[in-house]
Amino acid sequence: MSVPVIKLENLSKNFGDLKAVDNINLEVNEGEIIGLVGPNGAGKTTTIKMIAKLLRPSSGRILLKSRGGELENLRLHSRNLIETGFLIDIPEFYDMSANDLLKYFALLRNYPRSKIDARIDELLFLFRLTDWKHKKVGKFSKGMKQKLGIAQAIIHDPSFIILDEPQTGLDPKARIEVRQFLKFLHGQGKTIFVASHLLYEISEVCDRIALLNHGKIVAFDTIENLDKTLKRREIECEVLNPIVPENLGNIIKRLTTALDPYLDKTLDPNVSKIPIKYVPQEQIFQIFYDGSKDVRAEILKVLIKDFESDFTVVSYTRPRTSQLEEIYSQMITDDDEKAENKKGGRKK
Repeated sequence: MSVPVIKLENLSKNFGDLKAVDNINLEVNEGEIIGLVGPNGAGKTTTIKMIAKLLRPSSGRILLKSRGGELENLRLHSRNLIETGFLIDIPEFYDMSANDLLKYFALLRNYPRSKIDARIDELLFLFRLTDWKHKKVGKFSKGMKQKLGIAQAIIHDPSFIILDEPQTGLDPKARIEVRQFLKFLHGQGKTIFVASHLLYEISEVCDRIALLNHGKIVAFDTIENLDKTLKRREIECEVLNPIVPENLGNIIKRLTTALDPYLDKTLDPNVSKIPIKYVPQEQIFQIFYDGSKDVRAEILKVLIKDFESDFTVVSYTRPRTSQLEEIYSQMITDDDEKAENKKGGRKK
């Protein structure tokens, strides 16, 4: 049974004539990692700042789980609510040691004094900052400050964690570490709300994705369910050796005939004028198909059985990154077109 941890009801925020957040409705269940994705100015940070009580909503309300298990108004019952942790944008700290900084936040959040030192050591170890425990934060790199920011957000062991761009400024290795840590928290049953423009990171850790544009949620679902709305469904088939140019035309023709029952018959010509393309630089066949899992399996059987003498398949996939990028791009484009059409209708 799903247990809601937070619920946004008709949430809006205006800055003068600008509607930064426009009537958002969203519910997050216990133990979920929810990704908040959208272009600059979509309303991600404004939404998070309202949840963190750094901004007051212009209208609507935010309901958060109480210690008794009920959803209660965030602004009316803050003392009885579950513990939350926040990382808002890029953190800046006073120039004190990492140890003193984390101890300050632990005391601020009423974490048991007898457990603070062990908790600090645990987090510094997890974020590979143990050697920097007694060094001033002013000497930290941007990426190290970002990891310290996540550590302070969870120093009091909250059950609900909100992170705004947690991997900003991190090198690839550090991003992997943060991703692994988010999965670790997820395994502990924590509920996590994360905003990010790094689509790969979102796709790797999140259970559901909320796509924001112009302050509105244009889609909210799992990547798999969002994928069903795509106009473009593509498989990438990498082959071992380059296809000889003089053989390519014949191979494409035979592939198109053999795979005809499975190919996308409504393919947008702006995406591709033909259902099967070959990218020589990457030695990849792009196959635009009808989208079902069963069909993906049948296509693979045909490629291996009927084209064994033409090429050897070494990879057959639809990367989640590409998948989310396509969903993101299409949803945002469709929403922009609707907004323009609405404006055009008003002018008439």
